[in-house]
Order: sequence, then structure tokens, then C-alpha cells
Amino acid sequence: MLLPTAQLSIEGHKVQAEVAATDASRSYGLMNRASLPENHGMLFVFDSPTATCFWMKNTPLPLSIAFIDSGGAIVNIADMQPNTLDSHCPKAPMLYALEMQQGWFRAHSIKAGAVIRGLPRP
Repeated sequence: MLLPTAQLSIEGHKVQAEVAATDASRSYGLMNRASLPENHGMLFVFDSPTATCFWMKNTPLPLSIAFIDSGGAIVNIADMQPNTLDSHCPKAPMLYALEMQQGWFRAHSIKAGAVIRGLPRP
């Protein structure tokens, strides 16, 4: 599935994100991907604020996910283990979720409250 991309900025760090903004692309996500290029991720965009949880079924990559509110602020970040059905949920309603290689946010000192710039409107 070929997806559009968005250039995001988080605390001065640039991220190239594939944008999953349809039910089909959000459902498929990063399933069956063996790797991600450095500073690349997947941005899930929802039509309205949601408490949707994520899991890693058929996803062999260890990922970290940032749940993001409608103003672009990170609500919380969770690490997700490959090929599991463990649920990872936002601590408050979110409009976006950004998946990156596991540890990316920690390695760049990005925490809850950081604001992401360049987010597409739903």
C-alpha cells in the first residue's frame, strides 16, 4: 500500500512519516515490515479524537508509539513488542499516533508534552 508522506518536526528533529488516514491504511499500519529507515515512521490520523488502542499483530518490528492530541502535543509514549496482541492505549483522547523504531523518542529526549509540527489536518 503506497501512502502519502508528511515531514514532521519534533523538538528540532525531522521525521518523514507515512500517513495512514483511512480505515484500511490504519488497520494495516506497519504490518509485515522488516525495517524502517532512520527517522522514518507511520502517522495514524483519525477523523475525530479517539481512545483507540494499538497492538502489534503481524508486525515484526519493535516500535514506540506516541499518542498525540488535536493540538499536536504528545499525550503519552509506549513501547510495543513485535508480534503481540498486547494493547497500548492513549491516556487521553488523541487525534494522531506516531509509530517509530523502538527507543527513537527516548534517544531524542522526546517526552509527553512535546509538540509535533507539520501534522496534517484530518
